[in-house]
Amino acid sequence: MRFNKETFITGFALFSMFFGAGNLLLPPMLGYNSGEDWFIVAVGFIITAVVIPLLGILAHARLQGTMFDFAKKVSPIFSIIYCVIVYIISVAIPSPRTAAATYETVIHPNFSNISSLLNSAIYFTLVLLFVLNRSKILSLIGKYLTPLIVVILLLVIGIGLFSAEEITNPIEKLSFFEGLIEGYQTFDAIGAVVIGGVIIISLNLRGHTSFEAKKYLISRSGFIAGFGLLIMYTGMIAVGAYFRSEIVINQELSDDLQRAQLLNTISLAALGNIGSTFLSFLIGLACFTTAVGIITGTADYFKGLFNNSQKIYIITAVIACFIGVIVGQLDFGTIIHIGLPIIFMIYPITIALIFLNILPEKFASSKVFRIVVTVTILFSIPDCIRFVTDQNTGVGAMAASVRSFLPLGDQHFGWVLPALLSLVISNVFVKEKSSK
Repeated sequence: MRFNKETFITGFALFSMFFGAGNLLLPPMLGYNSGEDWFIVAVGFIITAVVIPLLGILAHARLQGTMFDFAKKVSPIFSIIYCVIVYIISVAIPSPRTAAATYETVIHPNFSNISSLLNSAIYFTLVLLFVLNRSKILSLIGKYLTPLIVVILLLVIGIGLFSAEEITNPIEKLSFFEGLIEGYQTFDAIGAVVIGGVIIISLNLRGHTSFEAKKYLISRSGFIAGFGLLIMYTGMIAVGAYFRSEIVINQELSDDLQRAQLLNTISLAALGNIGSTFLSFLIGLACFTTAVGIITGTADYFKGLFNNSQKIYIITAVIACFIGVIVGQLDFGTIIHIGLPIIFMIYPITIALIFLNILPEKFASSKVFRIVVTVTILFSIPDCIRFVTDQNTGVGAMAASVRSFLPLGDQHFGWVLPALLSLVISNVFVKEKSSK
């Protein structure tokens, strides 16, 4: 497998676009809470935060279109609705979340006189400048920003693990499934279908025309990004677990500030007083590059809907940044809480589409797409209802009963087995019908 300079630059850019707010703040706390069980929890986290997103990038390498191509086999109308919902979610939740995380962990502790509104305004102004100069995104992010992120993180992980005490028992008994759910909250699977399109268009703008060459470049870049995420996530979870006996978290703080306190304390323990400065650079860079990737992907999509109008691209980017300024006033934890019901509906659909798009054509006809996606939607509804209704009354109680009945339902994966069965049965049905 040959890797050249451009492959590494594109792979670094992909890694940086993935590695945002949740990717930094979630793993250390997951390790801190899981203690000696950190490895099995990390495996679950890796599946939903690394393996599935990597498959999403590989699917993009095969399709080499836009996110519309991911769902068009279900139906063009469904694909448009799916894309619009995902892009709205992206600019309304993950993108503002990067600004909120930057403010709470970087700006406010060091510059308390700066308001969250001013922080968000400056932050998204800079994001907009990068988005409007999108032809330079890959080189700027891949050459300069990502190496800084990687170096700082490796220092924190390496020195942290070397100096940590013996690991202790977990604070709470966490399982493989908790790791899977926590991986959901990184939004990396959704990020894959959004950011993959950004990479393809950026390569086109740089003069790449060969389908096979782009497939080769994107696939190998995806493996570079996936390997980077694997190392960073595993390392941050392990560091959180090994530092559990040395760090006492202030339980009166909100969940997001507890995560920030843990990461900051680990950095200080690993790198000394200069650790807080490194951490500020790290969080700021990681969050910023993720926001750039999300808003660029959103602007690209709506530009394509309106005959490749550059004016629409600019308008979309400005609106997305404005939404980021407004929603960015909420704290990190509130934004995650608002996003949970959406995650448990859109994530299963996205995972199903990713797997269907990497299957050979003979196993993923339009009929198979429609059946599998429909079943996935139906069996995801109970999990979505859990977050928007009272479980003790009416619809909420009914949804709770359905979840308890389904295999893996209590772990929020009641849709998985029905989706797999529908894939097998629909393929058998399609083959039998075609043979008659």
